[in-house]
Amino acid sequence: MGGEGAMMAANQSLKSNRSMMAKRKEKSFSFVTNSTEKTEYNLPKITEQKILMLRKKLQQEQKLRRTKQVVVLSVVMLILIGTLIYYM
Repeated sequence: MGGEGAMMAANQSLKSNRSMMAKRKEKSFSFVTNSTEKTEYNLPKITEQKILMLRKKLQQEQKLRRTKQVVVLSVVMLILIGTLIYYM
């Protein structure tokens, strides 16, 4: 029967890929560890008022970014539609 060589090559390829995956998992770098050490963070103290000010500032920046995206998308769409109408 034909195709035995191709199936054998496919099985060998799968076997080698599986062995490479095992090696890669052993060498993987991860920030998650199983240590019991407690990490200490020196976070600054912040008041509720500063948190609210930061939130408002971030919301304004997001609104400005969204407005810019809408304007750019509108201009691109107008150019695209104008080009399509011109060539039809």
